Amino acid sequence: MDVNAAVAAAAAIAGVLTGVIAMLAFRWSERDQKRPTRTSLHTDPVLPPGVDTVLSVLRSSAVVLDEADAVVKASSAAYALGLVRGGKLSVEPMLQMARDTRRDGEIRQVELDLPRRGTGRGEALAVSARVAPLGSRLVLLLVEDLTEARRIEAVRRDFVANVSHELKTPVGALSLLSEAVMDASDDPEAVQRFAGRMQIEATRLTNLVQELIDLSRVQNDDPLEDAEPVRVDELVAEAVDRCRHQAGAKQIIMAAGGTADLHVWGNRGQLAAALGNLVENAVNYSPARTRVGIAARRVVAPGGDMIELAVTDQGIGISDKDKERIFERFYRVDPARSRATGGTGLGLAIVKHVVASHGGEVTVWSAEGQGSTFTLRLPEAGVARDRALHHPDLDEEDGGPTDTSPYEPLPAPEVLP
Repeated sequence: MDVNAAVAAAAAIAGVLTGVIAMLAFRWSERDQKRPTRTSLHTDPVLPPGVDTVLSVLRSSAVVLDEADAVVKASSAAYALGLVRGGKLSVEPMLQMARDTRRDGEIRQVELDLPRRGTGRGEALAVSARVAPLGSRLVLLLVEDLTEARRIEAVRRDFVANVSHELKTPVGALSLLSEAVMDASDDPEAVQRFAGRMQIEATRLTNLVQELIDLSRVQNDDPLEDAEPVRVDELVAEAVDRCRHQAGAKQIIMAAGGTADLHVWGNRGQLAAALGNLVENAVNYSPARTRVGIAARRVVAPGGDMIELAVTDQGIGISDKDKERIFERFYRVDPARSRATGGTGLGLAIVKHVVASHGGEVTVWSAEGQGSTFTLRLPEAGVARDRALHHPDLDEEDGGPTDTSPYEPLPAPEVLP
């Protein structure tokens, strides 16, 4: 009896010990599961909650660095700019800014010019970098590309400078001529001569202001808002009438052909101004007793039929170096001749913007001493109308000229009977 009691007591004690040991083992297992391992430290996200989502919608290039200067997060734009290479920030000034900010917690900003990688071009990439602390261990770098903004600002400065210079010339001439008229008040012939010069300068000033207004209008307005089918022969007739007086004074023959039954879709006023500028240039830059030709035709294109309008002259021609710049505002191939003919340097810029806003292009063929051919390529009325209805927000293409023309140039300059 005593033996059985002792065995039972020993079994009870063993059971209690087993339970205690099992409980301790379970607690130890839970503690081990909650303890972070090297693998869990590597895979758990280190960015604060929500930061990844915010960085993904920022327009700026974003880079997050840890305390060892390793890249924790970088946007695709940061890789495209070449800021991150091999998991490291590759721009030393930005890296130094990040270290300084990590040390004192201050926000820093700087503008830098970075070399373009892999483009083969020498121009720099202008960026604005801003560094700020992100939590206790991370640093956030935001980089904004300022290259296009700086280019636009440079274009704006050049435009203002050119306008100021062009306005100053006729205004200064009018001022001097008015003084000359006052000093020659007792000389009727001198007054008449100076008054004639004043009329010339006033006309030049009026033309410049008008072309500035036209250029501003074609850049800001949507020509397809008031679009309509426009007959090509009417555009050609209007351009010829516009230059008939100048051509008659120089005995220049203007010939047009192939314009019947052709229509383009667009703003009639802008299209007439573009074609008129080309015909006017052809007359102004052609020798006396030569010929200016205007031809039109329909050509088949992958996106639909196009209408080509070509203006050919027997003028002085354009050199290869000038052909790359003739569509720039205020650029003149021969400044002295342009001033003699009253040119402002804005006519071809207006042509380029009008054609581009209508979904077309302008090309040029030219050889020095042999003349030039400017070709407008515009969508035919039905094709352009359907394209505008289905794609009302088509972007403007602003391409430059090419040295091609499907039209045969006129013969070398010759004196016509």
